[in-house]
Amino acid sequence: MRKYSVFAIAREAMRGHKGWPEQWSSPQPKKSYDVIIVGAGGHGLGTAYYLAKEHGITNVAVLEKGWLGGGNTGRNTTIIRSNYLYDESAGIYDCAVKLWDGLSQDLNYNVMYSPRGVMMLAHNVHDVQVFKRHIHANRLNGVDNEWLTPEAAKAYCPPLNISREARYPVMGAALQRRGGTARHDAVAWGYARAAAARGVDIILAAPDAVACLPRTTRISETEA
Repeated sequence: MRKYSVFAIAREAMRGHKGWPEQWSSPQPKKSYDVIIVGAGGHGLGTAYYLAKEHGITNVAVLEKGWLGGGNTGRNTTIIRSNYLYDESAGIYDCAVKLWDGLSQDLNYNVMYSPRGVMMLAHNVHDVQVFKRHIHANRLNGVDNEWLTPEAAKAYCPPLNISREARYPVMGAALQRRGGTARHDAVAWGYARAAAARGVDIILAAPDAVACLPRTTRISETEA
């Protein structure tokens, strides 16, 4: 796997970006595998990558009937957070939030993660009650979440209109400062590239699945 860097970008810029190799290939299936994963989305590719990286299991096939990351991964909201209500959800998602920190460096692929925080606005009494319930449940699980007055919310996000004359006035907000955004399809591409480099076979059933992808998903021209 060719390592992305500022110097690699500069060298390829001088050559019209014609020297980038494919980030992953779609080989012919082997007769047998130790593990077969159905679905080349974020979950499937992430599983393959960590099987190879953490457990040394590389005789793995990831099967995809369409194109890589073309399912729910490509339709994700981009929001990263762990301020969910139930204990199990809070634990799972808080572990996931911690994985995001340093993921681009781990994969050597820019997943465009930005921990800018996630603020959820309350516009009625029901919102206030629900958000405060989430906050208390999160704190019991050791997950950061806090209640903001309208004034505190505006201080965090200055463009916010907290006028009481607004059609839907802001009555407060729940804020998770560790939350943020990421580009989830880039996550799939990064996991695919890193998993393939460790020997994982990514098998796309559609013969034109690779050709259907934008060039930047096969040969990165912008990663640093």
